[in-house]
Amino acid sequence: MEDEQIIVRPANPSDHIYAGIISEETERSAIARGSGISKRSIASIIEKMDAGKAVIAVSASGCWAGFSYYEVWDDGKFVSNSGLIVSPEYRNNGVASAIKDLVFKLSREQYPAADIFSITSGLAIMKMNTRLGFEPVTYDQITHDEHFWEGCKSCVNYDVLTGKHKCNCLCTAMLFNPSHN
Repeated sequence: MEDEQIIVRPANPSDHIYAGIISEETERSAIARGSGISKRSIASIIEKMDAGKAVIAVSASGCWAGFSYYEVWDDGKFVSNSGLIVSPEYRNNGVASAIKDLVFKLSREQYPAADIFSITSGLAIMKMNTRLGFEPVTYDQITHDEHFWEGCKSCVNYDVLTGKHKCNCLCTAMLFNPSHN
């Protein structure tokens, strides 16, 4: 896989064919890591692709390599970068960084005044976020939109989040504030 060219680009409706494997791999990865990755339904992945809010990585031969998306909250005050997942065959080859860089770039271009946040339990994502200028923050500094928190319901740690009144959880919230960068 190391020699195979990977194309990282905005996703589009022709990428619907990958939605099933993206959903399955996200769930498999969460189970394997015992982490709080929330499940992404096939319908929600397709919705992000159709809305132009997703980034996909594919090999030159057409194999799915990775995916991420962004969502807008509070009338554009916040943008979340979410759902970063890489196919096991393509991990540790820079695919995640390339996807993260593009989803962040698109977020900044389309919503230049928005605070961009990411919630993660993974060290690799924390390192990528830090490189891009994100800083760890408490949950009160990100969106309070209930629809955002609905996405956490499929997480294994949802009871921790609700038990702490959505003030914190096992994930780390990270924020990019454009006025500080």
